[in-house]
Amino acid sequence: MFVRVTKSGPRRYLRLVEGYRDTEGKVKQRVVANLGRLDQIGEEEIDSLIRSLQRAVGRSEPDPETPQFERARAYGDLWALHQIWQELGLDEALRRALRSSRRAFDAEGLIRAMVFNRLAAPRSKRGVLEWLQEDVRIPGLRSEQLRHDQLLRAMDALMSHSERVEQAIAAQLKPLLDQDLSVVFWDLTTVRIHGDREVAGDLRQHGMSKDTGGISRQFALGVVQTADGLPIAHEVFEGNVAETRTLAPMLRRLLDRYPLKRVVVVADRGLLSLDNVDTLEALAEQEGLAVDYILAVPGRRYAEFTDIMAELHPQLAEASEQTGAESVTETAWQGRRLVVAHNPERAAEQTRARRRKVERLEQLGQALAERLDNQDAGRPGRGRRSTDRSAHRRFHQMVLRQQMSSIVQADLGAETFRYDIDEAAWAAAERMDGKLLLVTSLEAYEPTEITARYRALADIERGFRVLKSDIEIAPVYHRLPERIRAHALICFLALVLHRVLRQRLKASGSEHSPQHALRVLRRVQQHRVKIAGRSYEGVTRPDGEQLELFQQLGVEVPQSPA
Repeated sequence: MFVRVTKSGPRRYLRLVEGYRDTEGKVKQRVVANLGRLDQIGEEEIDSLIRSLQRAVGRSEPDPETPQFERARAYGDLWALHQIWQELGLDEALRRALRSSRRAFDAEGLIRAMVFNRLAAPRSKRGVLEWLQEDVRIPGLRSEQLRHDQLLRAMDALMSHSERVEQAIAAQLKPLLDQDLSVVFWDLTTVRIHGDREVAGDLRQHGMSKDTGGISRQFALGVVQTADGLPIAHEVFEGNVAETRTLAPMLRRLLDRYPLKRVVVVADRGLLSLDNVDTLEALAEQEGLAVDYILAVPGRRYAEFTDIMAELHPQLAEASEQTGAESVTETAWQGRRLVVAHNPERAAEQTRARRRKVERLEQLGQALAERLDNQDAGRPGRGRRSTDRSAHRRFHQMVLRQQMSSIVQADLGAETFRYDIDEAAWAAAERMDGKLLLVTSLEAYEPTEITARYRALADIERGFRVLKSDIEIAPVYHRLPERIRAHALICFLALVLHRVLRQRLKASGSEHSPQHALRVLRRVQQHRVKIAGRSYEGVTRPDGEQLELFQQLGVEVPQSPA
């Protein structure tokens, strides 16, 4: 006879089960008694049942003076996150935004728990419930009676009051910003999502994935980050949205939330379009604001800069050769300032890679031509007989795979196999090697400052890697648009905490990453012990490394209750 936990939908039940053999000797099981729902059975009821069973079989009850230890739960990492959450004022901000007299559970506490879970042990919403009830203790949150539907209702409340919530979060982040001049970085990524059924206003659309490079069902997530690496806003878009359509709407929302006098928008290559530039300039004029931008020129538009590079390349290459370092200059493009940086090491690497591709294509072309000549001379080789048409097709496919169609071109219309190498296009491509082209409206900054500002954009890309690796924003199994948005907001709040951790560790000179710091602090556990019928709680005494981390993060050391 044994106890079994069974599931029925979201609920779990405790049952007493007996194993027996039937008349044919087969092992079977039957339920002797249903003990009730597991979430409604308290510790006292379970202890009472154990004592009753012990008395029934004649066993003496344990010595009440003997300590009875319960399972230890992870505590130190969540304690640190909780202290920072409170210090940022996110607890009160969410509590005010989500206040409701009709809600019987702590919505702010559940949102906080889901945010902490993304940083500590990312799981599905059902996994979060198990994590809360069996593995961890979060300060100020009673998790014993929580249900899965309450987590989903907390997400729904988050979106029902999304504007109030986001305004409240913005209010807490405002003191961390420079109100006179804010440089913000904007980038977009795609997030994998599951599910095939269509719903109204579906965000799950098929588009080009930035993870796999192929077509997949996804939604798009944009994040605004300050020059100090702090995320301050995010936006969710359909999975097939064009990047160039995302910048202006996000900027308008940013200006609504933060009373900035001047904004410098730094964005990646996919966001440069004349429409975006015109929109930014018009927005600045309409709002009476100083809205500037630094936008990178995408590779697909490099052909527009062939004449400019023909003029600038010699002086950039000469300057780099003299100094052995990157050279930067500027010129004008369509009435706007164009900053060009030349990295000689990167240029040499790209040039070598292209020449190797051309050499391989020439070797293939010569081999195909030689095979055709041998066939004509009555010396066929092994395998199927080749034709000029099949040689053209095979060569053209290789050119496309190597992405060299602008330089190496098979003459598909010719009767005999032939190809040409466009020397002018090859030379123009080499002049673009190692180049970074930036279109900007900033006049006061030196060209080297412009390139440095843009390269700081790599920091927000690291933020996306954190979202997809440590926070595990994907894959997403929600199908309702509002649940998807709620999941994105929870992950965004986790990214805010991650960045604050990173900033504090960096400022204190620590070599620890946020992930390593949380992993070390996770070993500080909360313990419960029962002695003489009384329960006591305690916290693991931190060792030297853990004490140092608490100090570096600027949070108090957790203490056992007196």
